[in-house]
Amino acid sequence: MINRQRLADTFMRFVSIDSESMKELQVSDQIRQMLTPMAAEMHIDRAGEKIGGNTGNLIVKIQGNKNVPPLMFNAHMDTVTPGKGVRPQLKDGVFTSDGTTVLGGDDKSAVAVIIEVMRLLYENHLPHGPLELVFTICEEIGLMGAKHLDFNLITAKYGYALDTADTEAIVTRAPSANRMEFVVHGKDAHAGADPEKGINAILLASRAIAGLALGRIDHETTCNIGVIEGGGASNIVPNRVRVQGEARSHDDAKLETVTRNMAAAFTVAVADYQKIHGGGPLPRVDVHIENDFRRTHVPEDHPVVVLARQAATNLGRKLISKTTGGGADANVFFQKDIITAVIGTGMRDIHTVRESIRLDDMVKTAELLLEIIALHSTGTYAS
Repeated sequence: MINRQRLADTFMRFVSIDSESMKELQVSDQIRQMLTPMAAEMHIDRAGEKIGGNTGNLIVKIQGNKNVPPLMFNAHMDTVTPGKGVRPQLKDGVFTSDGTTVLGGDDKSAVAVIIEVMRLLYENHLPHGPLELVFTICEEIGLMGAKHLDFNLITAKYGYALDTADTEAIVTRAPSANRMEFVVHGKDAHAGADPEKGINAILLASRAIAGLALGRIDHETTCNIGVIEGGGASNIVPNRVRVQGEARSHDDAKLETVTRNMAAAFTVAVADYQKIHGGGPLPRVDVHIENDFRRTHVPEDHPVVVLARQAATNLGRKLISKTTGGGADANVFFQKDIITAVIGTGMRDIHTVRESIRLDDMVKTAELLLEIIALHSTGTYAS
């Protein structure tokens, strides 16, 4: 039933539209144009105004012809950089860019799949319950669209985010994450004439980082230092350095411990310097920690898992539950009591210029969505 050529054309159209984070308006306009015939309501919230983007989250409501609870589907409209001037190519059933940009399959493959499924429901008068489609902005820069989503516009209590690779898995567990920033303040001086008068902020930050265990801490916990910025010239003792990092864990107690240890490494490095060289206002460190997102854990007997697995079985497939180390809009929805599992579209090598996706995988995801919607419309699926 999936119209392969139309799905391919839709995907090519969307990836050809520039939509790096904060610049999703054209994609939103295109989605609205395509979904207007079947939409009962369309809303654009004020998330864009709040975070400085050129549009908000797009919420499209499809009226059901079956009396069952509403079901949500989510995709994000933004891409990472370099995402301007994407020239998509299709060869032997595989989409790629020309190698100078990302492709944008993350997450426009999901956008194209959702639109194709909505078209099929409409054209074939297929049975379905109420559907709520949530197309978010700025997912790639910290789930900012979802975090500022007007949840008063959402009535669904569960659904699916299409935002991972594996088409034979359903992501039911994702970690909590904390973001951290450490700004070390030293004292500038001429590096050749008077280095003794300076306090090298980069040196202190380096001592802190050297004492950290980074990478995979255990099977459910990771941490990373990702950004170091500081200094002005090689002949100046640097008086300031900014370090950014993160920690993630499926266990909130472990997350708290790793976060505390990372912060302590910087405060101890500064304190040790002061013990040796005497007190005073410098050096010092400013520590800023914020929760990025909370963990998700969807029970195996929840309808969102049962539906997807039964749909896959009906299609002659298996769908295994999967744990991920990444975050998605689903984490934010979960915090708002909208139980959201994540399913895949087949995207590969995302966030690189080598990104690709197979049309066959997108078709498989569209087929799965259609079967999920059909089962949901009956209200008789068993847990």
